[in-house]
Amino acid sequence: MMRSLLASSRYMMSFVLIAGVLLTGCASTGSNSLGMGAPAPDPRLTQGTDAQFFSKSGYQACAMGAGAAVLACVLSNPNNKAVCMIAAGVAACGVAMGANYYVDQRRSEYADTNQRLQKYNSDVQLDTQKVVMRTATAQQVIDDDKVQVEQIKRDLASKKIDKAQAQKQIASIDSNIEQLRLEVKNMQSKVTGYNDAMKVERSQGAGPELQQIDANIAKMNQKVVSLQKEVDGLYSQRSAITLG
Repeated sequence: MMRSLLASSRYMMSFVLIAGVLLTGCASTGSNSLGMGAPAPDPRLTQGTDAQFFSKSGYQACAMGAGAAVLACVLSNPNNKAVCMIAAGVAACGVAMGANYYVDQRRSEYADTNQRLQKYNSDVQLDTQKVVMRTATAQQVIDDDKVQVEQIKRDLASKKIDKAQAQKQIASIDSNIEQLRLEVKNMQSKVTGYNDAMKVERSQGAGPELQQIDANIAKMNQKVVSLQKEVDGLYSQRSAITLG
């Protein structure tokens, strides 16, 4: 048993270290497709308590969260450090670990089916609340950007600004759209991960009892789809400005 736990803890530590190196490389090269000179997104999208939820991919968030959690286990020196590190990794990564690993870990934690299903529901509902919080922030930015787009149109028509000035203002909106699209994509990955996890549970014998979890995943997906439509609407409105 202990040999298995130690092997698992070494796996988790190796994953965190490797992922950390990869993430450092990604951070150093930058990921803004608009180019190095593009303006930063609206601070509301990069700061605040909800900014961290979906700004990184599942694997990035998992690696960073697990790294901090595992380090805490090492420093706190609990009685069973191996178990602590495994549990910390699971708590930090959740479904981002991949459907099979996520289900295996939940099964190891909750042998009782009802308890395990309650935990799945709790995980989905927690991420849904994060989507709701993030959508509220995103909607503020989207609404403000829509107002700005219309103002740019009026200013161009009245020649209050030239094309260069308009392009500079639009660049800020484009940065916001890029950030929002990234986050919607990461939200969609969460939904897919939960759906895949429930497929794994079904393949291992679960049945009608998963209906409530499926319903909650569907609710989460509805909120993600709604945000996607808002982002697409902003992009469509912004695309109506042609500067030649």
